[in-house]
Amino acid sequence: MISVQMNILTRGRRGSTILFGKNTSGESVRKAIIGLAIFVLFFAGGFAQKEADCLKVNASISPRYLSRGQEGKVVLKIKLAEGITIDPQPSFIIECDPSYELIFPKNFFTASDLEIEIKEETGEEYLNLEEPIEIPFTVSLEAKRGNHSFEGRIKYFAFSKQEGWCLKSTAKFVASFYTRSTRIKKK
Repeated sequence: MISVQMNILTRGRRGSTILFGKNTSGESVRKAIIGLAIFVLFFAGGFAQKEADCLKVNASISPRYLSRGQEGKVVLKIKLAEGITIDPQPSFIIECDPSYELIFPKNFFTASDLEIEIKEETGEEYLNLEEPIEIPFTVSLEAKRGNHSFEGRIKYFAFSKQEGWCLKSTAKFVASFYTRSTRIKKK
């Protein structure tokens, strides 16, 4: 190992570089390094593109204008890329970031918590994400009046049967809402 590293750094008598014990010109080494860099960027960039395009989330809060003590819901509309399915196992989790204004029954929800339908096709199970996902909450009685944002993330396993890969990833989402200074009285 040490001798190989030394050979890489050794210069030949005529200015050529000795690469892994072989004499090469400086131009060949540059081409090899550039080719390797392009190869790495192409595959890393292609994989990152797959990850970014698998699942897109459009989040909103309903109703947009809320009073203290009022109940509402986070509405998540999920769009999947062509040929992509989301596996129900090992996990599909929606995490809610802590919020002073919104009170959730839990800080994370699974597909079974939200009663998301599981479909089966050719022996493969996947989540039916065609319908919007709704997560209930109550506005805190101490919520400050004004504009706020709510953040969360979806952790999922995407699967492409056509291309034969599975990917564990996370999609973040943000929704904005407004709280009034009035309180809702419960009956």
